[in-house]
Amino acid sequence: MTGKSILITGCSSGLGHDAAHGLRARGWQVFAACRKAGDCARLRDEGFAAPQIDHADPASIESGLADVLEATGGRLDALYNNGAFALPGAVEDLPTDGLRSIFEANLFGVHELTRRVIPVMRAQGHGRIVNCSSVLGLVPMRWRGAYVASKFALEGLTDVLRIEMRDTPIHVITIEPGPVTSKIRENSIPHFERWIDWENSPRAEQYRESLLKRLYEPRGTDRFELPPSAVTRKLAHALEARRPRPRYYVTTPTYLMGAARRILPTRALDWLISRG
Repeated sequence: MTGKSILITGCSSGLGHDAAHGLRARGWQVFAACRKAGDCARLRDEGFAAPQIDHADPASIESGLADVLEATGGRLDALYNNGAFALPGAVEDLPTDGLRSIFEANLFGVHELTRRVIPVMRAQGHGRIVNCSSVLGLVPMRWRGAYVASKFALEGLTDVLRIEMRDTPIHVITIEPGPVTSKIRENSIPHFERWIDWENSPRAEQYRESLLKRLYEPRGTDRFELPPSAVTRKLAHALEARRPRPRYYVTTPTYLMGAARRILPTRALDWLISRG
C-alpha cells in the first residue's frame, strides 16, 4: 500500500478508466477526472473522487485541481495526463480551427494543468508527471494529421520539461501506447463530422474506400491490439520504480516504429508506413 495520491485525466473509459481502477487496487488514492459531469457521477458511483476537468477549459482545470488539493491537504504525488481526443481527416481538409481545437485539449490543457501541479510538487519535495503520448507521437500516419501533430508536440514539450526538471525531485515520464482497446475511434466521429467536409474533398473517393469504413463499420480488434491494462502496468512502474525510465513503449508496433524511425531513411519509413 503506497498511500500516495494521483490525479488522472480522461477517466471516462479506456486507458484512464483502467488506470484508475488498477492504481486504486495498488493502494493509490486516485482522483479520476472526467470531462463530462455525467461521467464524473458514474465514477463517483464506482467509489472514486472524480473532479470535472476538461483540458480545453482552463476554468475547469483550476477548479478541479483545487478540489483535489483540498482533499489531500495541498499535496499531490503524481499527475497522469491521459485525456485526449482524435480528429481524423486529410490535412488538406482540416480547418485551422479544427486543428486548434485538438491542440487545446491534447497539448495546451496538459501544459496548463502541469504548470499548476509543478509548484505543489516542488513544495513537497517530490512528484511524478506522466504524459500519455502515442506511437503516433513517434511516426506519422495518413488521415491522422491533427492527432499526430498534437502528440509530436506533446513529445517535444515533455522532453524539454524532463531535461529542465533534472535539478528538481520531480520525474517527468512519457508513455507511448500503440493499438490499445479504447473508444478513441468512436469518440472521434463527432469531431470528424463537425470539422471535415469530406464530400467536397478531392479525396472523397478515398474517404469512402478507407477512412469512412474504419470509422463507421463494425470491426474486430486490430492486429497487435492490447487491453488498457497493458498501459496500466507500465504506468505503475513509472510511478513506483525508484528510477523510472524516461519513456515506456507499449505494444509491438510502438517498439517496431520506434526502431524504424531511428534506423530507416525517411523515404523508406514513409514507404513502410504507407503500406499500413
